[in-house]
Amino acid sequence: MKEKAVDYYINQGYSCSESVVKAAIDEGLCDESVLACATAFSGGMSSGCLCGAVAGAQLVAGFNYGRGNSKGNPNEARTKAKEIIEEFKRRNKFTCCKVLTAGLEGAERKAHCSKMVADGAEIAEDAVKVKSYA
Repeated sequence: MKEKAVDYYINQGYSCSESVVKAAIDEGLCDESVLACATAFSGGMSSGCLCGAVAGAQLVAGFNYGRGNSKGNPNEARTKAKEIIEEFKRRNKFTCCKVLTAGLEGAERKAHCSKMVADGAEIAEDAVKVKSYA
């Protein structure tokens, strides 16, 4: 899934959050309708805060474990959300887009962010397929 997400990000014009969600859709891990939601989470929610790749992973987990879903309940969704954040921090130290991309612009930033997209996609896939990092 992470290779698909990176391809969407690097080659097909999708944002970081959209790329993670689009790859998850391709894998049957969430519904096509989640893609529209992912757009607003790009570029640190358009404010530089939470990395869009993390937000995309959270959307996929929420789709699978959120309120009213047969796989889980709100408590399970929050547990998965916490696991996603902790694993992303383990790999990258931070979840803040501004911090992760400080001083980077253009192609250099895009190349750097492709790693965040790969991590977000892999972490989302693992979370939904019931792998736990704890």
